[in-house]
Amino acid sequence: MGGRFLLCKSSSLVFLLPSSYATQFRFKSFSSSPKNPKLNRMAAEASLSSSSFINNDDNTTALAADNGSTTSSAIDFLSLCHRLKTTKRAGWVKRDVKEPESIADHMYRMGLMALISSDIPGINRDKCIKMAIVHDIAEAIVGDITPSDGISKEEKSQREREALDHMCNLLGGGLRAKEIGLLWMEYEENSSPEAKIVKDFDKVEMILQALEYENGKFQTDLGKAWAAEIVSRRRKRH
Repeated sequence: MGGRFLLCKSSSLVFLLPSSYATQFRFKSFSSSPKNPKLNRMAAEASLSSSSFINNDDNTTALAADNGSTTSSAIDFLSLCHRLKTTKRAGWVKRDVKEPESIADHMYRMGLMALISSDIPGINRDKCIKMAIVHDIAEAIVGDITPSDGISKEEKSQREREALDHMCNLLGGGLRAKEIGLLWMEYEENSSPEAKIVKDFDKVEMILQALEYENGKFQTDLGKAWAAEIVSRRRKRH
């Protein structure tokens, strides 16, 4: 890369910007540079990408207002969603599955299912994708509640609704938060054709995951043969 660059620091990131971009940014606080050079490069790339459509602080504020969330609330929301990556699916944990999938793993593959599915008349595929990646989002707070936990469906639903409200408020309560809330409620109430499709994806993903665990669990030809017979009989019933 040629040309002159300026080292610009915000409260949490360091940006390497071409000098021609310097007038487009104003930084009000400074802190020491991260010790990891790779993080510096990643921050610089992110900054350069965003500079093509955000020219100044006023535009950034206007964009946040339109979406109903500020940079701070968006990062707070995403930080909370990190729990979805670290919380394991309880059903597999209780079955002593080694290194079980996380809630985020499950939702991600459901999103892929919606993405690659064939077009169906009357079904909004984009809506299905969005619904798949938010349908278990409340579990970032309440965890993965299963029937064996002894919690009624009504109590489970109430806890998840309260968690969802908290997360939407954390995001700022704007358009994006309302969209997440409506998608989650639509799925929860099974009130649309898209919700019914995504609920099927939920079951299909679980069956596929179980099959993958079965295939990886058996160590002998006998065990594999018996497992194959069980799968074969399951298919015949359906």
